[in-house]
Amino acid sequence: MTDTAGPGSVSTQVCIVGAGPAGLTLALELARRSVAVTVVEQSAHFNRSFRGESISPDSVWLLERLGILDKVRDSTLETHRMEIRDGGRLVLNAEFSAFDQPCPFPMELPQPPLLAALAEEAAALPGFTLLRRSTAVELLREGETVTGVRVRGPEGETEVRAALTVAADGRFSKVREMAGLPYEKIPLERDFVWFKVPQPEVWDPHTYRVRINGDRHGLFIPTVPDLVRVGFNIPKGGLREMRKQGIDSLYARVDELAPEVSEGVRTSVTSWSDTSMLDIFTTVVPRWSLPGLVLVGDAAHTLTPVLGQGVNHAIADAVVLAPLAAKALAGGGPDSLLVACRRFQQAREEHVARSRGLQMRQERAFALGDPAKVALRRLAYRLVSSNGFLKRKIVAGIYYPLQEAHRSGRAVLPVAPRPTSSMS
Repeated sequence: MTDTAGPGSVSTQVCIVGAGPAGLTLALELARRSVAVTVVEQSAHFNRSFRGESISPDSVWLLERLGILDKVRDSTLETHRMEIRDGGRLVLNAEFSAFDQPCPFPMELPQPPLLAALAEEAAALPGFTLLRRSTAVELLREGETVTGVRVRGPEGETEVRAALTVAADGRFSKVREMAGLPYEKIPLERDFVWFKVPQPEVWDPHTYRVRINGDRHGLFIPTVPDLVRVGFNIPKGGLREMRKQGIDSLYARVDELAPEVSEGVRTSVTSWSDTSMLDIFTTVVPRWSLPGLVLVGDAAHTLTPVLGQGVNHAIADAVVLAPLAAKALAGGGPDSLLVACRRFQQAREEHVARSRGLQMRQERAFALGDPAKVALRRLAYRLVSSNGFLKRKIVAGIYYPLQEAHRSGRAVLPVAPRPTSSMS
């Protein structure tokens, strides 16, 4: 069911603020467990510009188990290999087909079709409501317990009362701010400029490329349809200075890192308005929940763009939290919900911390400018690339931790059974 917020108040078991990958995956998994759930989303549609299009093999595996992958497959592009070139020379390459996993390949998947598929699947279930063009403006409270949100929509304000409120509203979470949960925002020394260009004919369209030159680097990620997402680093807050230098400063950076796409950039990116800038930071939130409230996805743990981990952790959050919350709602009171939310954080925090640590190490390596340190970086990449065991261990730790844990029996991620009507 899709609606807009109007006068009065509504009651539900779970109110989710934010219809991104975390929010809608959680809503679907809860609705499949017969939990009444209302999703509050400020946009009227999903046709928005997203950067988080890279889906790790573990997320591909989860989407397949959720019954969503087949619905979006026409919008996907598999990544078969990854290569890093430093100073113009290949220093590391990895073939994902070498890994014996149910889903070995990362995918590029624009978020609009993913979100549309999740919402469509959830809308077929009783108890699911999506409030579009609606913004959470205030948390409702009874003492120290959050009891829902006040929502402003096109028809006025509505109180959405819920046993559990979920902040799934992203890296600049307003719900997290309203809740007063402390966090540490760790800015990195760089920002990222993003844009899309046509896929060069000389490039294999299934290769994820990283190009490094001194302390400058770029990501070149093939995506649909026949495009490459390009992101390159600039000094923190340096976009204004680059814009003053004109669009030629962007062309010069691309010419330096990847001349293969230079012609496409000059054709597709004719002004700075054809680009977007991402403020790079990571957020550490010591406590993800309060009585009646829990944070998921970027609201709980903002990550950097390196290795595209944000979307993947958002989906995993939802799959882990859903059964814990549903069980607590069915069998206990507020204390049971609080325990469930704490168990959720305990289950996910180590995985997030591991990804954050890896990202921070990569960020520091990419930012090296001293010639001696650059030489050591290149040597380190070559050593990893030439050592099959070490390369498999590192790549598996990045891309396959959930599949590895599931196969070994160390962890089982319970996915709700799909109703017969939604399995056609």
